[in-house]
Amino acid sequence: MFPPPLVQLAITVLNEARKKGLRIATAESCTGGLIAGLLTEIPGSSDVVERGFVTYSNEAKADLLGIPISLIQGSGAVSEAVACAMAEGAIRKSLAQISVAVTGIAGPGGGTDTKPVGLVHMAAAREDGPTLHEEHHFGDIGRSEVRLATVEAALKLVKRVL
Repeated sequence: MFPPPLVQLAITVLNEARKKGLRIATAESCTGGLIAGLLTEIPGSSDVVERGFVTYSNEAKADLLGIPISLIQGSGAVSEAVACAMAEGAIRKSLAQISVAVTGIAGPGGGTDTKPVGLVHMAAAREDGPTLHEEHHFGDIGRSEVRLATVEAALKLVKRVL
């Protein structure tokens, strides 16, 4: 289902988390659960993957992750502030010690001059450490390609907080 390099990256992330006794939660908007889907594609991942939140709508971000609607309205759903709040909310609302969150514009529509198609904000949080943020500009490369590039970048970001 997923390209072999992504599967290998997921195996690496799972093995590193397993060695450290850490569980992972995902909070996904533009990927719609693909990160959790990739991680759970690996047999035995249930000892590491704690849960996944698919928070595609602003209401879901607020209801499931506890993000204030005022933050979403003020910064926009696709922003550093919301990505970080999503990652931190996933830690608070789960039993995981590490989380990763993504929010972006996969296209083909929905982009603006300031937030073009291919813009993705992602964050990884650790319950005992800082929240890391990355902003990616994948470009208007196609919806599936933006989503898969986001999955890869998100797992690489998780590796940084492990």
